[in-house]
Amino acid sequence: MNASAVFLLGMSLLLGSGAVYGALPFDPLPEQPPIPADNPQSEEKIELGKQLFFDPRLSISGTHSCNSCHNLSAGGDDGRAVSVGVYGRKGSRNVQTLWNAAYHTVYNWDGSAKTLEAQFKAHVTDPRIMAIPEGRVLVERIARIPAYVKQFNAVFPDEGVSFDAIAKALSSFQRTLNTPGGPYDRYLRGDRRAISEQAKRGFDTFVEVRCASCHFWVNFAGPIPGVALQQGEGFYELFPNHPGTDYERRYRLADDQGRFNITQDKIDRRKWRMPGLRNIVLTAPYFHNGAVKTLAEAIRIMAKVQLKTELTAQQVDDIIAFLNTLTGEFPEITVPRLPVTAGRTVMDGYDE
Repeated sequence: MNASAVFLLGMSLLLGSGAVYGALPFDPLPEQPPIPADNPQSEEKIELGKQLFFDPRLSISGTHSCNSCHNLSAGGDDGRAVSVGVYGRKGSRNVQTLWNAAYHTVYNWDGSAKTLEAQFKAHVTDPRIMAIPEGRVLVERIARIPAYVKQFNAVFPDEGVSFDAIAKALSSFQRTLNTPGGPYDRYLRGDRRAISEQAKRGFDTFVEVRCASCHFWVNFAGPIPGVALQQGEGFYELFPNHPGTDYERRYRLADDQGRFNITQDKIDRRKWRMPGLRNIVLTAPYFHNGAVKTLAEAIRIMAKVQLKTELTAQQVDDIIAFLNTLTGEFPEITVPRLPVTAGRTVMDGYDE
């Protein structure tokens, strides 16, 4: 039995035993996420990563930056049902937010990336997203921008501009995209007036109907790295858990086989990495295919297809009030001035 299975068994026993709320793992979001030993933070690396994040030259067409899909002026996503990359190419899944992403143990809906660094490499070379043919092409492009070369040589003196270094710089910036200090966090730290009575009822319902059997801990997405699971060990759940409902047919919830597409192991059919709930009110539409436009409908669907429960309108409203308390305090993000090449372009004529 792997670590994820052991942990899930323990949580099932705990939540099925009538345990008091205090025994459940609900904690305020830490100010800083876990930082990997092979990619320590520095101000210079974070600033370099920030420039890269907003630079559309990281896409093959020069039109699509990381921020194009993960809009940091909003919920860290793009508000569309599925991703739209270079040349208008559509993906098959909803864009997940990068706010608080550093608290996850794996990435992408199917857990196909074990680290933020790996997630970037996969997305920048995905033909439906940024479409760089291979890492070498991006390295050659960045290496033609003198100001970037100077920064990379300073931050990564042993390797300069490399695919690994680009991924590390970007990931360092992404590990600063955290939103602690929201009403729920203040409530947990002792401010009993930080959330409304309706939100408190919503939390009670959230626990009582067993939403918390999957959505728990600081990011409401299961364990963070180093707590029960290590980086690269995923926390997955079957979805839909109770198949055959009208919701499943209406929203095509079971069309995509999820993690099975990665592992080809039948036990992983319709398994998905647990998404976090922080800032969830800002990230519509919902679910892996972005088929559900409203949070209220998403809550009703989850109750039915996961928990075999029908919620009243009041219960749905109360849960929404609670989920609103998970909206945190966002750091101020200013768009950086990007390095340019005087009198020439680094683009390679990749136009469709």
